[in-house]
Amino acid sequence: MTKYRLRFLYQHYQAGTLTNLEHLEWKTLLADPNMKEGLEEIIDEGWYDFSEQEIHLMDQSHANQIFDRIVAIPQQKVKQIALWKSIAAAASILLVAALALFLYKAFPSGIEGGAVKHATHISPGGNKAFLTLGNGKRIILTDLENGTFSARNGMKITKTHDGQLVYTITGNQHSGRNEYNLIETPRGGQYQVLLPDGTHVWLNAASSLKYPSVFKGKERKVELQGEAYFEVSKNKKMPFKVISSHQTVEVLGTHFNVNSYSEESENRTTLLEGSVRVEPNRSTGLIIRPGEQSRVKVNGKDKINVIEADLEEVMAWKNNYFRFNNEKIESIMRKISRWYDVSVEYHGAISEEEFNGTISRTKNISQVLEMLEDTKSVHFKIEGRRIIVMK
Repeated sequence: MTKYRLRFLYQHYQAGTLTNLEHLEWKTLLADPNMKEGLEEIIDEGWYDFSEQEIHLMDQSHANQIFDRIVAIPQQKVKQIALWKSIAAAASILLVAALALFLYKAFPSGIEGGAVKHATHISPGGNKAFLTLGNGKRIILTDLENGTFSARNGMKITKTHDGQLVYTITGNQHSGRNEYNLIETPRGGQYQVLLPDGTHVWLNAASSLKYPSVFKGKERKVELQGEAYFEVSKNKKMPFKVISSHQTVEVLGTHFNVNSYSEESENRTTLLEGSVRVEPNRSTGLIIRPGEQSRVKVNGKDKINVIEADLEEVMAWKNNYFRFNNEKIESIMRKISRWYDVSVEYHGAISEEEFNGTISRTKNISQVLEMLEDTKSVHFKIEGRRIIVMK
């Protein structure tokens, strides 16, 4: 059992997206005393948001050990963003009460008047997108009923219930003019696309993907702005190319993530499986391997570097959570701004602290900001959909 699998099951349990088999697997792990070490690692990294139902699945000694682990955490670990205010990993009502008292004393709220706590009007993002067809017709996918809504030129386009756009070839694709489609996610939106060649694409918030209605010729070419994760269908005769503002990524068939937001200082390409070639616009390209991340500096020279990637951090958005790994508040707030569709302002000096921790993207923004405030390194004020950041 890998830590990644344990975290995956935990996070999808919190989001309510486990399959029946995965749910059974998660319940079995909670009841297994041999999983104590794995659960303790989750606790150490700020994942301890166990529900009452999960606690009841643990045996008495297992739950007691988890409780002891939590209360033994030194107070300086607050800087690790204690993302667990509403939890109680205990085996009885008395333990739950004792833990609640400990949390209240160790991490009192730094919010004056509860302005952040009561910001319930700002909800997390969801499956929202716009599709522009080759004929110029613009469709609001968010409001569109599920089912097939376009069938022309041998191509059928269907919207599914789980926020996915599916292209299916139904006829002759070799004749006629090839049209380009554009799917755009707004701030606070995400969407999936199954392209005609079988390639699966996940789009993060404030992103767009331009692609042909059918891939013809010697290559499959798409244009990306923002962030997307690709699972490319293999076709050795037609390489797949992702073109973004400062680079081109070329693959034959593989799994990778591209982050090319215009407000970020780098284009980042992270490989999970296979191999890809990253070609900056103004410098020599190179091949990266699984577990590596290329970073193309957006500074006019497009210099490229390769580092070992934190795959859990990279894949967090796709798996519906935030993961901060030695990340400064400005970077964190850019992610929050895109997902919750809010504007961000800074008053006074900006904190230089680096934050670590994890939290579900299904949480209300007030919960996310409260947890950041618990570090005592940063505070927030909310005015409408504007977040003011202060030290």
